[in-house]
Amino acid sequence: MKMIVAIIKPSKLNKVKKLLFENNINRFVVDDCYGHSDQPSTFETYRGVEMEFDLQKKIRIQIAVNDDFVDKTVNAILTAGKSGKDAEGKIFVYPIEQCYSIATGESGEQAIG
Repeated sequence: MKMIVAIIKPSKLNKVKKLLFENNINRFVVDDCYGHSDQPSTFETYRGVEMEFDLQKKIRIQIAVNDDFVDKTVNAILTAGKSGKDAEGKIFVYPIEQCYSIATGESGEQAIG
């Protein structure tokens, strides 16, 4: 079992979701987040004060999968998230020690679904 965490541009979320659904990956969590990368800061004036914005809005997707779904999941995110520009995001894959379903009491791979 693995936990896949992807940080992507907000504009790529719909494409990523579509490819995940097409690959029968239907259970995931999506969060708004902010990140700092090699992208330059932007400056805006707010009420006469110039402010620096060095954190860019991103989307974090967390997906727990059984081992046989890791490659499918990573490839779906890579395919949908890539636009050929810098700062596209990152994908991290972590081992999961154990998983439990609160509704059924199942554990392990059966709990992930």
